[in-house]
Amino acid sequence: MINFPSELKKIPQSYFQQNRSKPGKLVELYYETYESFGYVQHSQRLRERAIVYLPYGYSPQNQYNVFYLMHGGWSNETTYLGTPQEPHVLKNVLDNAIADQMMSPMIVVCPTYNNLSENDSSDYGLALQLTNNYCHELINDLLPAVEGHYSTYAEDTSTKALVLSRDHRAFCGFSMGSVTTWHVFQYAMKYFRYFLPSSGALTSDGNFLAKLVKQQGFGPNDFFVFAASGTKDFAYDGFSQQIHAMIESREMFQYSPNEQDGNLYYLVAPGGTHSPENALEDFYNGLIQLWKEN
Repeated sequence: MINFPSELKKIPQSYFQQNRSKPGKLVELYYETYESFGYVQHSQRLRERAIVYLPYGYSPQNQYNVFYLMHGGWSNETTYLGTPQEPHVLKNVLDNAIADQMMSPMIVVCPTYNNLSENDSSDYGLALQLTNNYCHELINDLLPAVEGHYSTYAEDTSTKALVLSRDHRAFCGFSMGSVTTWHVFQYAMKYFRYFLPSSGALTSDGNFLAKLVKQQGFGPNDFFVFAASGTKDFAYDGFSQQIHAMIESREMFQYSPNEQDGNLYYLVAPGGTHSPENALEDFYNGLIQLWKEN
């Protein structure tokens, strides 16, 4: 049951340490896709990689929720989780939070919107275009690759099965990853129920966002957005403007810390900056609330 607190929780310092007794596993998942700008024409085939976290005790006999986590600028699919050979600190946080039953065991997937070069995300104008295009790859290639290989709530990788299992899927991102998250909200709500953007805005028009929901055939009870930022984050003002514009569009967006009474909640870190540390804190606060069993 989603029930967010009144302020962002700090990640316990012990969670940054390696959990040797109940470690999850990182794996590389390769899949076929197409060059972003010629995607519809399938003009150029590409081979992409995602880093996948499998929780301790992962078994194909069980079903798992899936948390898709997109990187920001100057980054790639290894930024948050690292690689199987060199894990990053987020893996420790996931291992420890799951071991302490603070977080439901889930699959975490780190993909990339980089296209022809790992440096694409460092070009701001290009990155904006790539994040807008990304849903083609996400829906047609990444979702089937992940959920056809690992045990999720999707019975198979057909569109029907992926849509029916949307309640068990979330998309999250910080900075340009947040922009990607808003585009997933814009184009792919039928595949995702939960959206966790932080410090990256799409528009200041709340009515426009409400219209996007309606155009996809959904209403106020069909999604939940958890947003986060920091007061010293350079994206804070623009991001906050978007959230407050959504709150003012009351017909669609209903502000509440819990899913029973609303579909939008926003927490701000006093003094929080546009930094990896604050990004991890934002992710952690979402991860420990989604799909809680009690």
